[in-house]
Amino acid sequence: MAVTQFEVGSIVEGKVTGVKPFGAFVALDNDTQGLVHISEVAHGYVKDIHDELSVGDEVKVKVKSIEEGSGKISLSIRATQEAPQKEERRSNNRPQQNNSGGGNKKEQNQGFNTLEDKLKDWLKQSNEIQADLNKRARK
Repeated sequence: MAVTQFEVGSIVEGKVTGVKPFGAFVALDNDTQGLVHISEVAHGYVKDIHDELSVGDEVKVKVKSIEEGSGKISLSIRATQEAPQKEERRSNNRPQQNNSGGGNKKEQNQGFNTLEDKLKDWLKQSNEIQADLNKRARK
């Protein structure tokens, strides 16, 4: 395989060749493609990957890992983008919430954010396990 020409950490241009609910397949060249998991598409939560990517899109991706033996390549689009400055926006919103609704809203928002982060992790793990099981079933 031509996988050896790509190095972990390198940023390359690719073309989206397929979009699935769990991620997008990106061709790095004529012989090599990798997977951008839905959690690596954007910095924020991606509910529907079709809102972000379509077949034929040209994208810049970072090579996250190359699996020994199988040559599977894990890619990230969000690693090529600057992270949005969420912290400033959150800190600006919190005093307004505290002034209008008291301390309970602040506590609820913190709990919701934590749950949302955990849900993203659980969905990511579940999607990775499902993708792995699907690949094994096809063999």
